[in-house]
Amino acid sequence: MSSTLFTLFGMNVVADTPPVKTVTHPPTIHDYIQFLKDQVHAPKAKTPALVPDNDIRIQCQVRARIPTNEGGEMYLYLYKNNQDTKEHLAIVYGDDIRSQSLDKTWENETIMNRIVRGAYYGRLQEVVTDECRSLSLTKDQEAYLEGQQAKAKASWKVSNDPPLVRIHSECFTGETVHSARCDCGEQLDSAMSQMQQAGRGVIVYLRQEGRNIGLMEKLKAYNLQDLGHDTVAANVLLSHPADGRTYGIANAILKDLQLKNVQLLTNNPDKIKQLESYGSIKVVKRQSMVPRSWSIPTLNHITGQSNHLTGRSTANSPVPFHIRPFAADDSSTVSSGASSPRNELDKYLAVKVKKMGHILDLPDDLKE
Repeated sequence: MSSTLFTLFGMNVVADTPPVKTVTHPPTIHDYIQFLKDQVHAPKAKTPALVPDNDIRIQCQVRARIPTNEGGEMYLYLYKNNQDTKEHLAIVYGDDIRSQSLDKTWENETIMNRIVRGAYYGRLQEVVTDECRSLSLTKDQEAYLEGQQAKAKASWKVSNDPPLVRIHSECFTGETVHSARCDCGEQLDSAMSQMQQAGRGVIVYLRQEGRNIGLMEKLKAYNLQDLGHDTVAANVLLSHPADGRTYGIANAILKDLQLKNVQLLTNNPDKIKQLESYGSIKVVKRQSMVPRSWSIPTLNHITGQSNHLTGRSTANSPVPFHIRPFAADDSSTVSSGASSPRNELDKYLAVKVKKMGHILDLPDDLKE
């Protein structure tokens, strides 16, 4: 059975409809306890079954240049796929990284069609005048753009150096409302800053809120955490895996961007295993994502000041958090002191290390 995912220029993109899965709930408290133990310790607690690479089909629908407030710029790629109806993204730094599916010529498309969907080379130039405010170009404008694009395409070169790559799952609470229950917003900021500084890199932004349980279920899990359950226990008590994220679409996007070797910004070994299991992408180096409060403890402990909206320290630091390099084997992690009460972020990160196998050196008072 198949269904239409979306229609583009009169063409229907069709995907096979996945079978509906029946969720069974443990009927008694004893069954819940056993269910919790099985979920935490069984491999299925980390990820659901992976979709074979050949079954995943993606297409980049549009790309646009995004200037940043820091003075740099990126390109935002939007992808459709046959596995879900979500719009997954790639945030790309550097002109040499391009999408193969975006660059393919579509039937009967004009130079204006290609520009509107971002399939152009180099930088666009303003050719529209006040007298001409429509999607139609004059013959002279078309000829100029076609000549400019031919030159830009001829001068385009690809680099074989492994770029920085971050596979990041959407987190509304951490990125938008600055929740202190996780470090997702901080990790996204750090990855973007490092890539902007390097001038090259890719963030694959997957719509997998709450480790792929969705925002509603995630908020339910937050309420369970306030009762004393940790982030893993809260998920599995709601009949979800501890980590329901998969990275098949991320693998497909990186392939589409013509990447083979990458430097992955992650603390999660499951990401590396999943990505390399498809056989297309090789992680040649892993770089840790060290929390600001662990790597620069003096910011909070000396001043005790932070912005109440962003949670970011207002202290003057010689190495601001947003440009500090995160070393692959960073051993400079310092405990902020057992006498200081640990916040919710510290407890969350400790659970990810102890229960989910994340690779991160815990401060001494969190190791117990």
